Amino acid sequence: MTRSPYELSTPPEVLARLHPRLQAYFGPIPAGHVGRGEGTFDVVGTPRRWLWPLLAWFARDAVMFPVWERDVPFTVENRPARVQRGARSGQEARVAVRAHRTFRFRSGSRTMVDAITAEPAGLVDHLGRRGRVSALLRTEVDGTGPDAGALRLVSTRVTFRALGREVRLPAALSPRVTLVERFDDDADLQRVSLVLSAPVIGTLYRYEGAFRYEIAPDRDRGTR
Repeated sequence: MTRSPYELSTPPEVLARLHPRLQAYFGPIPAGHVGRGEGTFDVVGTPRRWLWPLLAWFARDAVMFPVWERDVPFTVENRPARVQRGARSGQEARVAVRAHRTFRFRSGSRTMVDAITAEPAGLVDHLGRRGRVSALLRTEVDGTGPDAGALRLVSTRVTFRALGREVRLPAALSPRVTLVERFDDDADLQRVSLVLSAPVIGTLYRYEGAFRYEIAPDRDRGTR
């Protein structure tokens, strides 16, 4: 991969405002390599237990989990990939980064899976092993202020794929994903925060924490 999905879908002047360590994180992963991170999430999930049955359904496809835990160790692995959406023959596979985030909950380890792709509409996150839920993302990077150099991704459209068709949720009902990645120079850590919210209801799910990250030769290539 010569360019990452972020580079293919975001104006260069926006990415140029990123912290240098984040430019490496959101840049291309060389062939035969993997990006690996390890750290701790301060919180994961939601204390609203009435949402847990819905989260359990999403957990079957490795999207979200019915939990509310603090101080959760986790690892992340990012690999270059190509993702093909739909069943149409001859459809072009999109440049992608596939991520596996493994949470070590008290009840056992669970892995969240997603793939970020560069598509004509922009940057898209396909959630879960099957990618049935997708979010079109707007990329923002502040040049000044408290979040200068951080990357903020905000969903502008959410779609569900079923029976070979994609259904776009109306804006009034659509959940919103906000992801912020920033680098903490004092702690030498990358900090991440994700919030999934919905109109009227508010926060449905979130996680936030910090980790260290490196790109290394992929000795496990072909095992996933």
